[in-house]
Amino acid sequence: MTVAPGTTRGHDVPGRRTSLTRHLSGAGIVGGFFLVMGGVHLGLVAADTGIYRGFADQALFGFVRTGWREVFMAHPAVWALLLMAGEVTLGTLLLVGGRARAVGWVGVIAFHALLMLFGWWVWAWSIPALAVLVTLAAHDLRPGPASPAHRAT
Repeated sequence: MTVAPGTTRGHDVPGRRTSLTRHLSGAGIVGGFFLVMGGVHLGLVAADTGIYRGFADQALFGFVRTGWREVFMAHPAVWALLLMAGEVTLGTLLLVGGRARAVGWVGVIAFHALLMLFGWWVWAWSIPALAVLVTLAAHDLRPGPASPAHRAT
């Protein structure tokens, strides 16, 4: 494509976000990930709710192991579908933008912090995930007109 001297194409303008970069923002990626994980839980419920049985076996505290066994596993399909609904909600909040995005960031960070109660093995996922999530949220929610949270998505 030939461009006249002194002109730029839309995607070459410094500071201009194209539709591709808008969708590849941290909130877009994390929001999409949470939507996919909601679908994974739906698949697990449809396939075999027994897959959740040993998830809390290595939990750091007895109340987590007991609660998992006596509450979650008493009705695993219901609780797993509620987990799915929570993940889909958080993912959607991140994708919507504005104030909803801020609530979504708080939710996904809290989700990963609480996930750490399930044992040291979860820390291998949660510590790096929290480092990335907090960094992305801080960047996304930085005050100012250039902040993605203040732009319409």
